[in-house]
Amino acid sequence: MSIVAVSDEVRHALETNVPVVALESTIIAHGLPRPTNLDSARAWESQIRHGGGVPATVAVIDGVPRVGLTDAELELIAMSDVPKASVRDIPVLMGQGLSGATTVASTAYIAHQAGVRVFATGGLGGVHRGASTSFDESADIPILSTTAITVVSAGVKSILDIAATLERCETLSIPVLGYQTSTFPAFWLRESAYALDWKVDGAGEVAAIMAARDAMGLSSGMVVANPIPAHQQWDPTTHDRILEQALVAADDHHIRGHDVTPFLLAYIQEHSGGESLRVNLDLVTHNVSVALEIATQWAKRA
Repeated sequence: MSIVAVSDEVRHALETNVPVVALESTIIAHGLPRPTNLDSARAWESQIRHGGGVPATVAVIDGVPRVGLTDAELELIAMSDVPKASVRDIPVLMGQGLSGATTVASTAYIAHQAGVRVFATGGLGGVHRGASTSFDESADIPILSTTAITVVSAGVKSILDIAATLERCETLSIPVLGYQTSTFPAFWLRESAYALDWKVDGAGEVAAIMAARDAMGLSSGMVVANPIPAHQQWDPTTHDRILEQALVAADDHHIRGHDVTPFLLAYIQEHSGGESLRVNLDLVTHNVSVALEIATQWAKRA
């Protein structure tokens, strides 16, 4: 028996082949300021419902991994100081009866347990700069290598080591599909310096690839790299300048290891004049839209 609690709305959708899109909760609890976080979480759920699908926001509530939250549970995650929980942390929360916000890794793992196959997020976690000495790599990558779910993201943040992240995806047999692009996106920007092996032109192609992977018995998930629309991306020159300033500041303050990423993100948000936050919100909305299209095509194949 699964220890994952699935909401009646999500369960009914899965049973009747209604499109379902998983959403993470760490972006709500830790990635956005209050009350923007709660407003955005509600807006993304409404976006999915208005498009004919069902949102499956994932979190741990009072020790129970949940797929599909009530509005009260969504508000709890948004407005309370709950911990960020990756897969390794879920048993701790369960054993102690605590609530927590799920990362990309734990959202993918829990959603897959419930039978959800499509997941929208902002940016995928990856290999951090300096990982050759710090061994700092997000759990998102290894978890996706064993979890058959399709994650729509705007690539990875430019503060990470993009080349190493793509190498790890290749090593772990995680396909990375460019959604109407042959270049890997860099979160706030449409393009990085790295080309992709595979491009898809629409959601139907993604669903067909998902079906083919199932037919082959492969257990890994895949990444749909979806660049933010050109008119919504951050100005590249400004982005590059502030990122360089952030990296220098981290070095000047002797920030090391796991403290580097939070420092860089906080610095960028503080010095971007609200642009990094605006782009973050826009790209998640765009990813939700593409994920719903994929989930709709997937549901038609059932």
